[in-house]
Amino acid sequence: MHQDKNLMMKEFKLYLIEHISSTLSSLSFPIVEFTLNKPKNKSFGDLSSNLPLLIGSRERKEPLKIAKIISKSLREKNLKNVIDINATPPGFLNFKISSTFFQQKIDFILRKNENFGKGSIGLGKSANVEFVSANPTGPLTVGHGRNAIIGDIIARILEWKGYKVTREYYFNDAGRQMRILGNSVEARYYEILGKSFDFPKDGYRGDYIINIAKKILKRYGRNINRGDSVFQRKAEKMIFNEIKDSLKNLGVQFDVFTNEKSFYENGKIDNLLGALTKKKLIYKKNGATWFNSSSLGKEQDRVYIKSSGEPTYRVPDTVYHIDKVERGYDLIIDVFGADHADTYPDVIIALKALGFSTDHIKVLLYQFVTLIQDGEKVKMSTRQGNFITLDNLIKELGTDVIRYFFVMRSMNSHLDFDLDIAKDQSEKNPVFYLQYAYARICNIIKQAKSKELSNVRSYNLSLLIHENEITMLKHMAEFPEIMDTAYENLEPQYIASYLQQLASLFHKFYGHCKVITKDDDLTIARIRLIEAVKVVLKNGFNILGISSPERM
Repeated sequence: MHQDKNLMMKEFKLYLIEHISSTLSSLSFPIVEFTLNKPKNKSFGDLSSNLPLLIGSRERKEPLKIAKIISKSLREKNLKNVIDINATPPGFLNFKISSTFFQQKIDFILRKNENFGKGSIGLGKSANVEFVSANPTGPLTVGHGRNAIIGDIIARILEWKGYKVTREYYFNDAGRQMRILGNSVEARYYEILGKSFDFPKDGYRGDYIINIAKKILKRYGRNINRGDSVFQRKAEKMIFNEIKDSLKNLGVQFDVFTNEKSFYENGKIDNLLGALTKKKLIYKKNGATWFNSSSLGKEQDRVYIKSSGEPTYRVPDTVYHIDKVERGYDLIIDVFGADHADTYPDVIIALKALGFSTDHIKVLLYQFVTLIQDGEKVKMSTRQGNFITLDNLIKELGTDVIRYFFVMRSMNSHLDFDLDIAKDQSEKNPVFYLQYAYARICNIIKQAKSKELSNVRSYNLSLLIHENEITMLKHMAEFPEIMDTAYENLEPQYIASYLQQLASLFHKFYGHCKVITKDDDLTIARIRLIEAVKVVLKNGFNILGISSPERM
């Protein structure tokens, strides 16, 4: 195994797996698929495998005896950087790795710097990430915020892996919701004028509707005819500009905005209906047009076009996905709320029925957000206008807190967003805890520079033998694997959790190990160690889109 200093845990595991597999052959044990993982019990070592249990089950032999035979044979190989191999009940194979292996990682991390942990699996490939995609009927809310941050960080993860990423926003500026918006603004316009009006059923009642009506009154005067399209057109434009500004304030920008209406104008909706008709996948019933999804394995058919002549979302959404597939992306990702769980499959099966490949389309569903204040749930209703906008949340908490809080739990979990913790400027706030670790490192490095200890070229990393130092080094070596896991699962929470653990390990190290000591050699080694921690933290912050403050 050459270039040991450059090997991270992922490559080292492959090295061990290769030797274990060859040992199995020499011992006439069957070759089975197995993995090496961190054991729950640290006393077992650094890596562990249930391989003997798998073989024992197949061969009907005692796993512990198999583990002892394999470990004895592997010890005779004198595997590099492995200082102990042992077997533990009921049949685990465990490996303890030398401290030198982890100490060597410091130079590698510092040399790679902002590229430490980056991958190349996406080089030469393209990805499309569609997220937010809120119709311009009102300001972005907390729920939209989670969608925005999940989508943006997934795009960053893909870029970290080498993909060329297109961030896309798909919206509908036609249809019933937009008509209700226009009617709501019109009603408020006449209310301001003191004229009689009928507020639409299910109309939008937020203060933002009144503000739009006031702007229209100021711009177009008092004599706009009832039913004039200006109410809907101007409301849409004003709201969409606000949406873009809100996203920008959150650090989210899009490359492409796709309008649902364009698919009606360019004839692609008609093309879809024609193609489905030829395949007998749509039919008329009770004045409506139905998608024959039951013939494709679904439990029931779905309405495609209502008896009123208005298409359901499935029609333009299917065309939109055909459009994305035809653009030739290697990977297509949709970020949807959990309320899409029963509906997006209809789009996918329609694409398959028309002969399009869908294997590269990944649909991510996130659970919704509940705001908690003073231990109580904050009740909100977008339609009724009593909600906290994303802009208000940004002003109150700042972008960093919002971005981190939205991904600190798995997207598959409901998120209780505790406003009191988010406002707290102490270690109770996970973002403060993270950034304080980074700022503290920057301050120590600054002190070392004043003592002319930070630029010394010769240093001895073997002095880093304290338990807290080694534990932190082991965690840092896992960063590339964490990024692999985040990519494979398209789940930002892995990164947030990893960084929180690293910050915790650093704070614990700082509490037990004085960095600037009377021993210059030890001081310089520890400076190099925390410089490496700084690199890993900053790389993680950049992927999550949060800042790296050098002072707090």
